[in-house]
Amino acid sequence: MSLTHPELTAALRAAGCVFAEDEASLLLAAAAGPELERLVERRIAGEPLEVVVGWAEFCGLRIEIDPGVFVPRRRTELLVREAVRLAPSAPLVVVDLCCGSGALGVALAHLLDPVSLYAADVDPAAVRCARRNVGAVAGQVFEGDLDQPLPASLRGRVDLLVANVPYVPTDAIALMPPEARLHEPTVTLDGGADGLAVLRRVAAVAPGWLAPGGHLLVETSEAQAPAAADAFTAAGLVARVARDEDTEATVVVGILSVPQGTIDG
Repeated sequence: MSLTHPELTAALRAAGCVFAEDEASLLLAAAAGPELERLVERRIAGEPLEVVVGWAEFCGLRIEIDPGVFVPRRRTELLVREAVRLAPSAPLVVVDLCCGSGALGVALAHLLDPVSLYAADVDPAAVRCARRNVGAVAGQVFEGDLDQPLPASLRGRVDLLVANVPYVPTDAIALMPPEARLHEPTVTLDGGADGLAVLRRVAAVAPGWLAPGGHLLVETSEAQAPAAADAFTAAGLVARVARDEDTEATVVVGILSVPQGTIDG
């Protein structure tokens, strides 16, 4: 017997899914019959909806998501909007570190075309997933720790360096919703004792990759923003904080200032 939308909605709501009606519609569009039943079982067991259906919506795009890959959050769209607003004239060189599925870089490639896009992640599953998404916009994905696998030819040429780094303090991971805590790799969540360990590393290496006037943009929490901005400043970047109250999103933005005497006139 095929599940109806009301039946599926009721089952999802009983399992604690807040947006049960919307999820029911997506699941019904993804499969039918026994396959639908398997997807519903996975969702009720706590797998993220995006992993179950195989994609996430981000900046109006459909981003493929594999099991074990970080699901891009809607709040991270603030980082994309800030990057677009700051972007110089095309063509651009964009680097997406801790890229996960590649959602940030793909969104920027669509919005700022033409873009030379390079992405990197330490997790092999994320790299496999990102290569499909990023490959669709003619970008390249490298496997390795932060900037280590990037081509040396990019040094001093990057206009936008974006990074959705893990920023959950280690002790707070146990308090996260099961969807994230149990189904996303710890390496994509754990930001160390204060949540800023990876952010500090990214800030420290960014000036070596950025072009003069290039920008580094990293998501963090509102409470962490002052310390994150200090890390940007310590690395030689001029920092500011962007905030979207509606989505409770916070992004720290740093610019590599153009040295005095390099601008004509």
